Amino acid sequence: MAGAVNNGQEAVRLAEKCHPDVAVLDVAMPGLNGIDATREIKRISPQTKSILLTMHADRHYILEGLRAGAKGFVMKTHAAEELVRAIREAARGGSYLSPDISDAVVVAYQNSTDISQDPLSNREQQVLQLIAQGKSTKEVATALNISVKTADTYRSRIREKLDLHMTADLVHYAIRRGLAQP
Repeated sequence: MAGAVNNGQEAVRLAEKCHPDVAVLDVAMPGLNGIDATREIKRISPQTKSILLTMHADRHYILEGLRAGAKGFVMKTHAAEELVRAIREAARGGSYLSPDISDAVVVAYQNSTDISQDPLSNREQQVLQLIAQGKSTKEVATALNISVKTADTYRSRIREKLDLHMTADLVHYAIRRGLAQP
């Protein structure tokens, strides 16, 4: 079975309903990014293997995606050549990384770079992603099914943790972390 969705929340709902063998997700999906969707799909449909598509071989979100349970990472620029191979590999229980992505992982390992986890919780990352998409606090609350006061609290907590107080700075941070596209 194949299905297409417009955002991360729809991907999670479809995975919960259909329990596919493989889910292909864009890291920069609106609403709920591909990494968070992977984490949620793994929780609700553990047998589903997720493959993430990305524009950039940024080691932070590659490692976050792998921590979330992704079985593959494919560069969008090479998706036509590599996606079928990645899907087949994931379906048989293996993993697949595009060469650019595996190079980034190897370099990070060889440099013994401590790739610290994002200081934000998963929910705070979701809120930040929506802020970066230009959503108001009320729209964030509606999208995440939380109260406006709770959304405002998350927004304040994010600013405090990151020591970023301008919305533009939050957007730049979200772009650097792969939570939003420029």
